[in-house]
Amino acid sequence: MEDEDDPVVEEIPVLLSKTLAEDLYLLQYPVKSSTAALADSRVVNCCVKPINQQIKIDYALNAASANYDAFKGEQFALAADGKQRDKSQLLTFRSGTMDKQSFLSSKPIEDVSRYLVCVLQDGEMHATPLKGIVSMRQLFSYFDKQDKRTKAEQKAEQDADGVGEDDELTQVTVKFARAENEKVRKAREKSFNYLSKMEAEEPWCEAFWHEKQSSTAELERQKLFGVSGGASGSGRPDPDSAALSVHPVEYLDMLISKEKTDRNIDSLLPSRVVCMHKLKDLPLLEQLKVILTDAKVITFQQILRLLSDRTVAPEKVLRLLPQVGWLIRGNWVVQSEYIYPECSVSGTNGVSAEQMCKARDYILYRFTKCDKLERHHLTTITQLPTEEVREILRSIAVLNTASRTWSMLLPPNDTFLTVDEQEISDRQSAFWLARSEKFSEMEQCSSSAAAAAPPGSTTKRVRKRSTREGGSGTTASTGASASGTVSTSTISRQLSNG
Repeated sequence: MEDEDDPVVEEIPVLLSKTLAEDLYLLQYPVKSSTAALADSRVVNCCVKPINQQIKIDYALNAASANYDAFKGEQFALAADGKQRDKSQLLTFRSGTMDKQSFLSSKPIEDVSRYLVCVLQDGEMHATPLKGIVSMRQLFSYFDKQDKRTKAEQKAEQDADGVGEDDELTQVTVKFARAENEKVRKAREKSFNYLSKMEAEEPWCEAFWHEKQSSTAELERQKLFGVSGGASGSGRPDPDSAALSVHPVEYLDMLISKEKTDRNIDSLLPSRVVCMHKLKDLPLLEQLKVILTDAKVITFQQILRLLSDRTVAPEKVLRLLPQVGWLIRGNWVVQSEYIYPECSVSGTNGVSAEQMCKARDYILYRFTKCDKLERHHLTTITQLPTEEVREILRSIAVLNTASRTWSMLLPPNDTFLTVDEQEISDRQSAFWLARSEKFSEMEQCSSSAAAAAPPGSTTKRVRKRSTREGGSGTTASTGASASGTVSTSTISRQLSNG
């Protein structure tokens, strides 16, 4: 296959900075209006809860704006704080009108280890890991204070109206707390009520807010940049930057968790299908068997590109390939017993694995002699149903609709044989020559049957029936399949890219 024209347009070096790795948070505003310019608004108060990673920010409202409803703002402040304002009470709006809007954070993502903040400058990308990601949503606490104050006033009025009445007797039940074990304690600490209680008990810590134009904010932004050239200020190599100088395949392995990927893929793939991650754990001979079974027809160079270990010697691969495949005119094809295992039958008419392997071997033998085959001729010689012959041909050949003949999936590759492949081809040619006598007997038997038939009659093929279970009257049909295959789309995509 010809490689696609995919040139590298530009290479951008990536530098890792960990100066702010333990203190960098990303604030998101998912419900903010598109017209709200909070970045330019003045922050009147900011506080945090470090343990629970909560942030609360109060942005000032422009009460002098022509778009501000002063009457409604005073109503909100009066409803939240009431008419009788206690000096010891912490007022929601100190100015007597709604002059701010509050935002409270929540954590949409628990694990942020795979997220970075990147800055592109001077052709270099500087990346800093995140400590947390929080979503800022508007807080309407003044409505809660209004409801709480209204309920308290109603309860006070009810108590005043009920003075002098005898209190009703109430039955009291005493319960003793049982000693909890370690398992019960851990379950209780993970409950929503316990986490909400711990979150509410943590006090707010006031924080300083620096405007983005301030010198302090500019100094903090400078910490997002790593040191170019992989060296720290002391002149020694930076190990974090040097860790990024790895092979692309190793870098992808570091990004993708192998355990999670294997578990997710295994739950989606059909039975006896092996993913590319699991292929790496198999012995080399098993890898070759899986690749040949799924690829159907493949060149030696394509096999080397699909192997997980790119450092394996080609001579070692060539020593193992004849154990699982045959070299047909420069291309490798898996042996028939791996396509049709012992004691299995075909999925359409229930032909035994022995007959399917014999017919497939004959078709491969014919492809060593000529480039094109006719299906009806093969059906007559192999004495198999048309569906089974078509199934074998589709696994190794392609149909030419114009001439109604079948050719191998890949063109002959004889001119690209290496010295070792030529030796293997010579040995396998001797193998096919030794089996040619049996194949000649098959052809003679089919010719004799055709000659013995009465003139004008057609030779009726005998369909091979599947084995039946005693007394059941149902056909036991087990589809022939290999012990393991790689997803066809995965192999095809890698072959086209390679």
